[in-house]
Amino acid sequence: MNTEAKLRYNKDELQEFKELILKKLDKAQKDYDLYKSMLSHEDTNDIMDTSPTFKVLEEGANVLSKEEIGKIAQRQAKFIKHLQAALVRIETGTYGICRETGKLISKERLNAVPHATLSMDAKMNRK
Repeated sequence: MNTEAKLRYNKDELQEFKELILKKLDKAQKDYDLYKSMLSHEDTNDIMDTSPTFKVLEEGANVLSKEEIGKIAQRQAKFIKHLQAALVRIETGTYGICRETGKLISKERLNAVPHATLSMDAKMNRK
């Protein structure tokens, strides 16, 4: 059936999307936990294990990497929220419907970006 003619995805299709989202959510949460662990220096050797000669250089590298890891962790937390919101949309029956056009978002787009709320047409028109 053509996605243009459909108004909503059926229960089987929604279940497929839900499984995809849950897999991505599980991986995203594990990655987020890893970043948090890196920020708190759990399970790592810090500069205390190194020669004082390299201490200054390593402290600079640690600051930079902490900043980068912090940014990545923030993006990951945002991604997790988007995935969780997609699960809510599945439960409420609004998943896969473009928030601007009201048309069904293509399966291809949702498989690539399962938390998408805009169809490709709407996304391209925003630029």
